[in-house]
Amino acid sequence: MASEMEDTVTDDVRTSEILTVPNLLSLARILLTPVFIWAMAQRRPWLAFGIFLLAGSTDALDGYTARRFRLKSNLGLWLDPAGDKILLTAALVVLTLSRLSVPNVVPLWLTAISIGRDLLIAAGTLVYIGIRGRTVFRPTLLGKASTVSGILTILAVLLWNALGLSPSFLPWLFLLTAVLAGASGAHYILLGIRRFFRERKPTAA
Repeated sequence: MASEMEDTVTDDVRTSEILTVPNLLSLARILLTPVFIWAMAQRRPWLAFGIFLLAGSTDALDGYTARRFRLKSNLGLWLDPAGDKILLTAALVVLTLSRLSVPNVVPLWLTAISIGRDLLIAAGTLVYIGIRGRTVFRPTLLGKASTVSGILTILAVLLWNALGLSPSFLPWLFLLTAVLAGASGAHYILLGIRRFFRERKPTAA
């Protein structure tokens, strides 16, 4: 009986952790990604812009609500960046396709740098967890700046595509986003290496 009560309490805790406002906002960002892809495939630039703007705004809202109402959770530490990566990766790939992104196209090198950074960080995290055990890497200021720059770059491309214009500042925005992505990726790797050698491997009981 006691075991059943403990299981019930555990299930309630897990459910309450999942159903927090920040986590629901992160989930909404993930669920809006295929809708954004559909809008792009249908060549509806204003709809795609609106969907991405809505999805991107959830990134700011989930962080604010988590801090303001003290709703931070271990799930949120993973779900928030996962939502960012899924949305940004999908948008970058679609906007690299010239037949869908007109008249402005995200350069292939920017997409490659951004996705390569995420894959490198993910691989490093998996290796770290495999050796040291479960851990959580909190986002850094440089990492947040990279994410914000990526979102603003995509919004700019979507907006100017909807207007049918090609502003001269876009290449500079692409370059800034690439620099921040590369710098944040290197920073995360350095932090992981330092943490790896600083922490001791837990001993078996």
